[in-house]
Amino acid sequence: MRTPLYPLKRRADFLRVAALRRKWAMPGLVLQVAPNPADAEAKPRIGFTASRKVGGAVQRNRARRRLREAVRAILAPHAAAGLDYVVIAREETVVRPWGDLLRDLETAMRRLKSWRESA
Repeated sequence: MRTPLYPLKRRADFLRVAALRRKWAMPGLVLQVAPNPADAEAKPRIGFTASRKVGGAVQRNRARRRLREAVRAILAPHAAAGLDYVVIAREETVVRPWGDLLRDLETAMRRLKSWRESA
């Protein structure tokens, strides 16, 4: 069963997730995780970011699109309830082979102990 993901939109939420310093960096992405302060049983929320280090607007948008698809494939069915996720694009995100990008996301989730086996 695929867990629906809800967007993380407010800057304050991104800053709160970053301040907790619970992150894992992989060649294709950086994953940050923090508990949702409002509700421990809330649906998982996800936010995406790509800085200018990734490249111009075209590269940043492509990186975000690739990350969104990776999240739909890997994070959505295995996201733990009550957590907020921020996925940060890296320069390598745009050119990283698709299978490697998916493995990067899975590895980061497992290392951060936010992996939930799907039903």
